[in-house]
Amino acid sequence: MKIFTGQVVSTKMNKTATVAVERIVVHPMYKKRFKRTKKYHVHDELGVKVGDKVSFVACRPISKLKKWKIIEVVDKKKKEVKKPVSKEGKKK
Repeated sequence: MKIFTGQVVSTKMNKTATVAVERIVVHPMYKKRFKRTKKYHVHDELGVKVGDKVSFVACRPISKLKKWKIIEVVDKKKKEVKKPVSKEGKKK
């Protein structure tokens, strides 16, 4: 049973999250490394948010596209604090 780790990119569906899994591939001739991304529709009972890093595993088919289930949230997305722009720094 293989465990995948990826980042949540969408949670617009009910009890479903779209998770992007990134992997590095080496070109067979030129040996250049580049990233490939694959998206999975994952069953979400934990209520994850966009930007969270999650681990998921294969399970029985839940629907046409959902065959994966989230087992844990590895890392939560941190809230970004926006700094107020001072009026003194702007030039007229």
